[in-house]
Amino acid sequence: MFHRFQQWVSPSLGIDLGTANTLIAVLGSGVVVNEPSVVALAKDSRRILGKGTAVGKLARQMLGRTPDTISAVCPLSEGVITDFKLCEAMLKYFVRKAVGKHRGFRPRTVIAVPGRITPVEKRAVFHSAERAGAGRVYLIEEPRAAAIGAGLPISEPVASMICDIGGGTTEVAVLSLGDIVVSKSTRIAGEHLDQAIVDYLRRQYSLKIGIQTAEQIKMEIGSAWRLPQEKTLEVRGLDIVSGVPRKAVITSEEIRQALLRILEEIAICLRETVEQCPAELISDLAETGMVLTGGGALIRGIDTYLTEQIGIPARIDNDPMTTVARGTAICLEHLPNWKHVLMSDSGDL
Repeated sequence: MFHRFQQWVSPSLGIDLGTANTLIAVLGSGVVVNEPSVVALAKDSRRILGKGTAVGKLARQMLGRTPDTISAVCPLSEGVITDFKLCEAMLKYFVRKAVGKHRGFRPRTVIAVPGRITPVEKRAVFHSAERAGAGRVYLIEEPRAAAIGAGLPISEPVASMICDIGGGTTEVAVLSLGDIVVSKSTRIAGEHLDQAIVDYLRRQYSLKIGIQTAEQIKMEIGSAWRLPQEKTLEVRGLDIVSGVPRKAVITSEEIRQALLRILEEIAICLRETVEQCPAELISDLAETGMVLTGGGALIRGIDTYLTEQIGIPARIDNDPMTTVARGTAICLEHLPNWKHVLMSDSGDL
């Protein structure tokens, strides 16, 4: 009874602080916040618009559409904080939204961060979270959180491989006996896929489009492997030569070709990780395969493409966008079991 009361007065939060999206899971309630990591502010005063509410979905709608007096900013880049004050303000808004009626309490928090994060970047996350209203803060590597969220048997003496393709980074790890055996992180991920589409349309069609339009194209007709029935899409943009708006019809084959270079970089990251594995674990992986998580896992046929490239069976998690956040919530639920692998603000592991 006391345990339930303690949870009621002091909610615990698991946070996936991503370049593209921030997700917050509340212990016992699941993922309650899933918002873009974007903040809209007035350029002159750098105050957040709407009395501090122009954060997340509302701010994302402003990307590429703001006048000179307003700026829509992403306070994270390639998985790390680039604007401390804005990240703190964004986190404060999301945390308040997550805790709801429990405001005034400082929730115990586990935050997922990229595997290659530096000590300075870790300190920035601790400070931003604490100033945003979090209580005791722990950090966990994204691939470890993803593996836990995907339900992989990482505590057993068998290889478990995870590939988390986020907005700013791709995190790959092989785990066994409760710890990471081999891991690799590359700052090539979803944002680079969007930029590849922007570059392709500019180069092939002399058509200028924004990142948001590119992301929409990726979601609608993007693929990593040939489709049973190829798709077409009408795209509107600015003709670079004439300077007037123009339409173009593009195909899924073209977008697949545009994405190929970035997909190859992700495949190289996976291949290098596998090459560093002990022979016995490689033998396990040939049978157990790997799990794909993150927004990049939603690209059509990426599991087939990576299976062909790496020679290890790949499957996509049931809900790849929330896997990391779910993993942080599981860590909170069983904190004594995972505390030895979490990073705290005192620097202990």
